[in-house]
Amino acid sequence: MAEIRINGVARSVADGVTIDELLYELDLPAKRIAVEYNGEVVSKQRWREVNLGDGDRLEVVHFVGGG
Repeated sequence: MAEIRINGVARSVADGVTIDELLYELDLPAKRIAVEYNGEVVSKQRWREVNLGDGDRLEVVHFVGGG
């Protein structure tokens, strides 16, 4: 297991889980979010390539429509 932080909250995840897999597990809609990984924005095309490990930090931002 790896200890990461998501939006400042500690969470345990399986070693090597990808950003894509984590977002699916958290039931987050990929079309409406942006992800920052250890201080850098990660494009959606790379979510399946980035494996998470101990000490990684994610910031997940939800986009909300409206007027």
